[in-house]
Amino acid sequence: MLLKSKISKLALLASGVVFFANSAMALETAAKNVILVDYDTGEYLYAKDANKRIPPASMSKLMTVYMIFEKLKNGSLSLDDTFTVSENAWRKGGAASGGSTMFLPIGAKVRVEDLLKGIIIQSGNDACIVAAENLAGSEETFAQEMTQKAHELGMHDSTFANATGLPHPDHRMSVEDLSKLAHHIIADFPQFYHLFSQKEFVYNNIRQGNRNPLLYSMPYADGLKTGHTEEAGFCLTASAKRGNRRLISVMSGMSSNKERSEEAEKVMNWGFREFDNYKLLKKDAVVTTIPVIYGQKDSVNLTVDKDILKTIRKSNVGEVKMTAVYDKPVQAPIKKGEELGVIRIEIPDSEAMEVPLIAENAVAKVGIWGKIKSNLKYLISGAQ
Repeated sequence: MLLKSKISKLALLASGVVFFANSAMALETAAKNVILVDYDTGEYLYAKDANKRIPPASMSKLMTVYMIFEKLKNGSLSLDDTFTVSENAWRKGGAASGGSTMFLPIGAKVRVEDLLKGIIIQSGNDACIVAAENLAGSEETFAQEMTQKAHELGMHDSTFANATGLPHPDHRMSVEDLSKLAHHIIADFPQFYHLFSQKEFVYNNIRQGNRNPLLYSMPYADGLKTGHTEEAGFCLTASAKRGNRRLISVMSGMSSNKERSEEAEKVMNWGFREFDNYKLLKKDAVVTTIPVIYGQKDSVNLTVDKDILKTIRKSNVGEVKMTAVYDKPVQAPIKKGEELGVIRIEIPDSEAMEVPLIAENAVAKVGIWGKIKSNLKYLISGAQ
């Protein structure tokens, strides 16, 4: 081959950059375990002991809710189906147990929709046990199914020993796993997610309010679940959507309800204030054009096959660097969609990433005379 392969680098301007969380950067919080995630990009804005397996308390009820939602979605269960309250559920999860309860009477027939509200809004342990027993035969079997489903969802730091989150040495989750679960609930079950923003629920003539403090202090907060045990401290898995942007935060290990409320609001507001989402590259937009040899066309456009949306610290907006890296020229034949290079994206405080550059169109190979012509052209001009 007469032409040598050359590497061409093209510096491109962009309207945004991506930020990968560095927990030491700015935010201080009293919570022992924290994660703050952008819902659309999946970027971690802040992380503190996010992978540590901790007692999740009632935040683990989100997994119980997920299991019910899944059956509602696939049609094996309906909101109008009724479950029977066993004596076991009444004793372990009722008022006499001292934990959160829906105040379900023994033998009652309870609609699935009411049980969901009892779990989500009232954090009823009795409601969780009723659901587990009626769906799986026993709470133990249901907990095994919860663990299996969690692992299927990529939550590998989660194991469940019950449906309630009551203390048990084998009942553990990480705040990272809880953020993944929150994302799945919002993304997979939009038809049910509104239940998490309901501020109160009345059952058996007893009115109880939603324990999520952000529902009362932040107008754009809309879920998900609190938790508290002596071992876990005060905990919260929360989501808030401001404009087109949603953040998910999970926090544990706080010392009081007041501290939980203050820290949760501080972390969420920090995320919205310090970061935003920017579209670096648009699907099918031409990034660059490179010459082609031995082809029926002299050049081919390079594009990306999807929008590249990234979360950026606002103070770093102007500091992105994107470099297109490819062999120059490329030899025909070329298939449409063939990867011919990458665009390297570098952002302050972030790991560099590479996005494939693909051929916008196919380029067929010329015949023998076209190849000779191409070689002569190179010998004369030194370029295609």
